[in-house]
Amino acid sequence: MVPEQTPELVAHVSHAEIIGVSDHFEHFADKAYDEYVERIRALKMLVATEIDGAASVEYAASLHFDYYVYHCRDTAADYRGVERLLATGRPVIIAHPHVLETDLSRIPETCLVEINNRYVWQGDWSAYYGPHRDRFRFVINSDAHQPNWLTQSVARKVAADLGVQEQSITELLFGA
Repeated sequence: MVPEQTPELVAHVSHAEIIGVSDHFEHFADKAYDEYVERIRALKMLVATEIDGAASVEYAASLHFDYYVYHCRDTAADYRGVERLLATGRPVIIAHPHVLETDLSRIPETCLVEINNRYVWQGDWSAYYGPHRDRFRFVINSDAHQPNWLTQSVARKVAADLGVQEQSITELLFGA
């Protein structure tokens, strides 16, 4: 998150139905995991982490998160990373797949696929996601980067045009 976008601000704004914080793993894992988890849970938000490829998967999988957000590039190691994260029993969201050139045909159907305001407009989203719309459940993500973090409008429009329904992380985790 950027300095002015604190977890407290995110909790106060309550900009989405489901609010989880998924900071990049490399920013806190080796020195501040316990503090990070305590801070986010105290605000009644879900705790996740965003993992940038296979290099950090083993360490991230050894820590408890409500779900994982994963950058899967089109490499054998990154696809193995998906399998390792799924083995934790926690939901795995494949983040920004068309920008990272993820081959969705190599992603297990149990993963959630992100449609994200920040990146979805980069490229032909219809051609990329369309063939997979019946294979996956999709999450809408506003991302934490300025200026789009408070809106999911673009991602929701893409989901509507694709004819996919958003998967709620809370429903998935808690059956609510």
